[in-house]
Parts: sequence; C-alpha cells; structure tokens
Amino acid sequence: MNAFYWFVLGALGVWRITHLLNAEDGPWDTLVGLRKLAGESFFGRLLDCFYCLSLWVAAPFAWRLAQAWRHGLFLWLALSGAAILLERATGGLRQVPVAPYSEDQKENNDGMLQ
Repeated sequence: MNAFYWFVLGALGVWRITHLLNAEDGPWDTLVGLRKLAGESFFGRLLDCFYCLSLWVAAPFAWRLAQAWRHGLFLWLALSGAAILLERATGGLRQVPVAPYSEDQKENNDGMLQ
C-alpha cells in the first residue's frame, strides 16, 4: 500500500509539473516567456514535447522515490508513462489530422494533383 501511494503521488506530480512546463501560461505569462526564451534550442524542443519532457521531469522523482538503482530505472519509466497516460486521459494531446492524400480520402480524388 505504501509503495502504491508514493507511485500515484509521484505520477501525479510528474504529470502536473510536465503539463505546467509544456502547456500552461503560468502566472504573469512567465512560462510562455520561458518557452519563447528557449526558442528552437534543445530546451525549446524539450518544452514542446510532452513525452520527452515527462522523461526529464520523472528522473528526479524516481531518484527520490526509488529504494535501489534498479528499482529507480523502472520507476523512472513508469512515472513518465503514467504522466503520458494522464495527459492522454485528460485530452491534452490532440489528434494529428489525417493527411489529405490518405486512404480515407481517396474517394474525393478527382485525378488532379493537390
């Protein structure tokens, strides 16, 4: 029970911090400014990718919560995965639109190049 409690608490913490850094404006638009400042650098691309960012945010949580380094490796991935599942469950990751040349839209093809 105790380990499960800390896992759930860690997963919620990872999701909250990752979502805050990735998608929220923050007070006085401070996080928007942080993302603009990061630009197209490594950190800018990291802040744009929820999956990537959740791995980095989960690392200190796993380090703190793990009882052994082997346990920490699995906990690191599990915390990141739980945060990703929470993000998907809350509708945070939008569906990528279907490409106009996909199989679903071939019946609309009139023979012209698009």
